[in-house]
Amino acid sequence: MRGVARARWAAGAAVVLLALAACGGGASDRGGRVLTSSWGDPQNPLEPSNTNEVQGGKVLDMIFRGLKRYDPKTGKAENMLAERIETTDSRHFTITVKSGWTFSNGEPVTARSFVDAWNYGASLRNNQKNAHFFSYIEGYDKVHPETGPQTADTLSGLKVTGPRTFTVTLRQKFSTFPDTLGYVAFAPLPRAFFTNRSAWLDKPVGNGPYVVESYTKGAQMTLRKWDAYPGPDKARNDGVTLIVYTDSNTAYTDVLAGNLDLVDDIPAGQLKNVRTDLDGRYINTPAGILQTLVFPHYDPRWRTSGARKVRIGLSMAINREQITRTIFRGTRTPATDWTSPVLGTDGGYKPGLCGSACRYDPAAARRLIQEGGGLPGGQVRITYNADSGSHRQWVDAVCHSINNALGNDKACVGDPVGTFADFRNRIGRHRMTGPFRAGWQMDYPLIQNFLQPLYYTNASSNDGKWSNKTFDRLVDQANAESDTAKAIRLFQQAEEVVRDDMAAIPLWYQNGSAGYSARLHDVTLNPFSVPVYDRIRVG
Repeated sequence: MRGVARARWAAGAAVVLLALAACGGGASDRGGRVLTSSWGDPQNPLEPSNTNEVQGGKVLDMIFRGLKRYDPKTGKAENMLAERIETTDSRHFTITVKSGWTFSNGEPVTARSFVDAWNYGASLRNNQKNAHFFSYIEGYDKVHPETGPQTADTLSGLKVTGPRTFTVTLRQKFSTFPDTLGYVAFAPLPRAFFTNRSAWLDKPVGNGPYVVESYTKGAQMTLRKWDAYPGPDKARNDGVTLIVYTDSNTAYTDVLAGNLDLVDDIPAGQLKNVRTDLDGRYINTPAGILQTLVFPHYDPRWRTSGARKVRIGLSMAINREQITRTIFRGTRTPATDWTSPVLGTDGGYKPGLCGSACRYDPAAARRLIQEGGGLPGGQVRITYNADSGSHRQWVDAVCHSINNALGNDKACVGDPVGTFADFRNRIGRHRMTGPFRAGWQMDYPLIQNFLQPLYYTNASSNDGKWSNKTFDRLVDQANAESDTAKAIRLFQQAEEVVRDDMAAIPLWYQNGSAGYSARLHDVTLNPFSVPVYDRIRVG
C-alpha cells in the first residue's frame, strides 16, 4: 500500500486531542469490547483506488475484502471472494466470485462490483493514485493515456460474463497477476458509491468485518463489528476506535496511562524502556518495509554525468550499522538490497546485492563525491515529515554520519516538513531539490512490488521520476515469465540496474512494532506491520 508509499507507509501518528485521551481505553455501549488504537488522518478520501498510504490502508483493510487476502501470518495470497481464477496462458483470466457475499448495506457483491470499481480506478478522469495498478489490463492506454485525451471510459480487457463471472485480458503475460488481487486497489465497490459518491465518502460502505460508524477529521474514526459479515474472519471484538495522534510519544505514554489500548509505532526514544514499561506487551516482528532515500531525478543537478558517483558516495557515507544499533535498538536491520527479507531468498530477497555501495567507507565516499563534481549546491538537505519524532532522530544521525565521513559539518542537514500530508503533497508536485525519506510498505509479497511501482518509468510510486529502459525491459520480461524461478532471476537483474545507478539509497529493513494495554489479547502484526484488528480480543 504502496505501498509507505508509494512512499506508501505513513508516519507514525501521535499527540491525541485531550478530549479524546480521556476515553478510558475504549469503554463502549457494547460491554467495553471496543479497543482504541493510535492512527493518523489519511492523505486522501477512503476510495480503494485512491489510497496508497498506511493510515488509510488500515481502515480499508477492515472494511473491505477482495478476491484475494494475504494470510496475516505468512503473507501468502489466498482466495477470499475468488472462487476460482483460471488461465491457460497467463494473459487471459476468468474469475468467478463466490456467492453469498454482500456489502454492509445489503447489496450483493457481484462480478460487476469488481469491474465497475476497476474501471473507475483506472480512469484518468477520476485521478486515482492507484490507477497504475490497472495498467496491466488491456485498454489502459485509452482510459488513462500518458498524453492526449482520454478516448474510452472502460477497460477493453474487462468483461462481465455473468452475475459472478468476469474476464480479464492483460496487455502482456503476467504470471503472478492473481497474487496481486489482494491489494486494496482491486477491492469491489457497491452501487451506492456510484449513485452518491459524496455520501459514500462521508461514510464508506464496504464488505469487510467492520463498518464505519463515524469520522471526525483530525480527531477519530469509529468502526464497529458488522454482525452479518459473511466471511470466515469475523471480528473477535466489538469494534475499533482509531484516535488521531500527531506525536508517537504521546500515544505511547497514553498506553502506559491506560488511556489508549494500542500503539503500532513505538517511538525510537522509548525503545530502551519498552520491554520493561509494557511488561511483555510489546511486539517486534519482521515486516515488508524498506526505508530509503530517494533522489529527485527530475532536478538536472541529479542527472549530471557525475551524479551517479555522488549518489553512491552518499550511500557509502552512511553508517547503517551504528544508526540501527544506537537509535533503533534492533528494530531495524541495515539494508543490503532493495527488497525485504520477508520475501525470503526463494521469493527474490538477495542479501548483499548492493555490495560495497551499502557498506560504510568514508574514504571511498569522499573520493566518489569529489569525482562526481561534489554535492549539488555544496550541501545535501534530507527532507522528511516532522510529525513523527523518530524521523528527526534518524535523519540527524544520517547527516551526522555523512558530515563525519566528508569532514564537513555542514555537508548534510535535515529539512523537516510539518506534516505527512504536506510532505507527500510536496513530493507529488516534484518540488524536492535533494534526497527525501521514503518508506515502502509492500502492497503484496512479491519482489515485483518492491521494484516496478517504485522504479518503472512513470510508475505510480516512482516519486523521484527515475527512468531506465533496461530496467523496464527486464521487468516486462519477468512479468511475462511463467517459471517463477526464472521470473525472480529477471527481477533481480532489474534490481542490479537500480543498484548500478543508485536510483535510491537503501537504508534499513524495518520491523513492525507495537505496544498494547492489559485489556487486549491475541495482538499480532501482519507482514505489512499492520495490527490484525479482527483477531484482537478485548477484556
